[in-house]
Amino acid sequence: MVNAEEKLRLFQAENNIVTKGPLSVVVQFTRMVREKEFPLDPSEFKTEKEGQVAGLGGGNLKRILRDYGITQQLSSEGGRTSRGSMGLMIKYVDFLNRWNAEETVDFDEIEAFWAEQVREYFRNQPFVLTADTSKTVGANLDELFEQARKRQKQNPGTQYLGTVLQHLVAAKLCLILPEGSFEIHGASVADAPTARSGDFVINKTIIHCTTSVGDLLLNKCKVNIENGFRPVIITIYERVQTALNQIEDAGLSGRIEVWDIQQFLSSNVHEHSLFDEGKQNATLGTIIENYNHIVSEKENDPSLRIEFEAR
Repeated sequence: MVNAEEKLRLFQAENNIVTKGPLSVVVQFTRMVREKEFPLDPSEFKTEKEGQVAGLGGGNLKRILRDYGITQQLSSEGGRTSRGSMGLMIKYVDFLNRWNAEETVDFDEIEAFWAEQVREYFRNQPFVLTADTSKTVGANLDELFEQARKRQKQNPGTQYLGTVLQHLVAAKLCLILPEGSFEIHGASVADAPTARSGDFVINKTIIHCTTSVGDLLLNKCKVNIENGFRPVIITIYERVQTALNQIEDAGLSGRIEVWDIQQFLSSNVHEHSLFDEGKQNATLGTIIENYNHIVSEKENDPSLRIEFEAR
């Protein structure tokens, strides 16, 4: 016998329920009919003019998803105005009626399944970098990093912010250095197994990318110095002073450069644009192209991609 998840996945695949419109419909409709008697009649769920599915709305959808800890907005209209909502509703009614004819339908299980598909939808969405010319480059980058922080918080155990930081550094380096002059690795690849002394080794400079400086990293920097290299730590802006304090406590003041990622990228954009504001978006766009290429080559998670929107 086909279990509940297999049935739902088959129905999902047959009806392409992977985007926000269809997901909005099935989430709300499942909640709507859970107390109804079978067989369900699709005519009961149509508006008077039969142009829309009755009961769908952004507020209703938001309340249901909140029950599953999902706070992102899936759809402001809740699928109410989507062209395919009516057809999907009718197919879903037929699907549930056939299921009920075979065995009792467990709406808790069904609703939890669709909630997980909504989480998967959000997990697969790219980050967005909006080049708003009314703001500084650094401010636009701050908004990008905030997206990574939020996604990381919503998916415990992930390191979105650190991964984005590391690959943006690589993308900027690709803009200024000859191809093949340094190695690029996946963000999850540790230094020790690959015999690396840092994330990027360029001549006598070793770059370490991190969102939080700790003793392990400082020990690596100390070894870099002992071996005749110059370590550079690139981190997020709010951790710079903390890093400098830790370096001082470790007795390494004046031996390690500390840069914040916002200035590292912003200064490069201004320099390559020759301080011509009209050319900044082109330069920033090139960095993002490099970044997306690196992600496609070195990572397995497509949601790490960045969509660049110029205004």
